[in-house]
Amino acid sequence: MRIEAATQWYAQQRISQEKAAEIAGLGRAEFIDALSLRHIPLVQVDLNELMDEVRRA
Repeated sequence: MRIEAATQWYAQQRISQEKAAEIAGLGRAEFIDALSLRHIPLVQVDLNELMDEVRRA
């Protein structure tokens, strides 16, 4: 149940990957595996933030 909650909160960008792994009681590599099994992207990128960074570059 903790893994499910942590993966969902991570997918919703409510918590970081590091914090989600901690909540899930998993190491970072194990948490990444849990994300992969649930087809949740490993990297959370906000399109607006990305565009701002591109403009500043």
